[in-house]
Amino acid sequence: MGFFDRLRERIAAADSVVSVGLDPDPDRLPAAVADADLPRWAFNRRIIDATHEHAACYKPNAAFYEDADGWRALRETVAYAHGKDVPVLLDAKRGDIGNTARQYAEVLDEVDAITVNPYLGGDSLQPFLSREEKGVFVLCRTSNPGGADLQDLELADGGLLYERVAALADAWNEHGNVGLVVGATAPEELEAVRESVPDLPFLVPGVGAQGGDAEAAVEHGLADGVGLVNSSRGIIFAGEEVPDGRETDDEEAYFGAAGRAARDLKRRLNEYR
Repeated sequence: MGFFDRLRERIAAADSVVSVGLDPDPDRLPAAVADADLPRWAFNRRIIDATHEHAACYKPNAAFYEDADGWRALRETVAYAHGKDVPVLLDAKRGDIGNTARQYAEVLDEVDAITVNPYLGGDSLQPFLSREEKGVFVLCRTSNPGGADLQDLELADGGLLYERVAALADAWNEHGNVGLVVGATAPEELEAVRESVPDLPFLVPGVGAQGGDAEAAVEHGLADGVGLVNSSRGIIFAGEEVPDGRETDDEEAYFGAAGRAARDLKRRLNEYR
């Protein structure tokens, strides 16, 4: 079974398209996990316990794990999420050529899907795309303001760069395992990309702390009901708003806030499904 078939089943089971971004910034971890052997893993485990009923997917960002203890924490996190029957999408934004690309793609032995950067062209993505059972989300129109610096450039033969990326990704979808990353902070572009590639599922970041358009994320992000709307900081650090925030040792208070944030986002998105 391919990734998007498994994701469809998970979306149905959880009645949710919420992707929870697991970005355990060491500077923001609460006192409740500060003394653990692997604080990032201890934090993620409690976040998963609090949110898994509402999560269609977990999306750890590789940047928060790229050290020895971090990779240990990531492996534990992936295994624990799988134990809750929730798939894991590694937000790694990989893209390279030759042996380097093949080595990067080895991480798909452990996770269910990955984000990739198309800037080096189709051959750089083949080691990922050839994993027929794994999901590959191609960066297209990202949620950060600076994304327009390159993505909105007009091509000599007409159209914009992000539109060309969408068309290429559609052509690369030989195994039915390709999706696009299109941010909710640019709803007009999100709609335009959906019109050009009606069958590709989207990973839509930017709905949480970045304030993206939730209605547009659902209306244009899903292909035949399949897609993901991500929130990272807005869910995992919701506990900072409880009394004493990061300083509290009350795990139920801190991590309960993350569970409520995931539940509330699920309900908000489901209004538009």
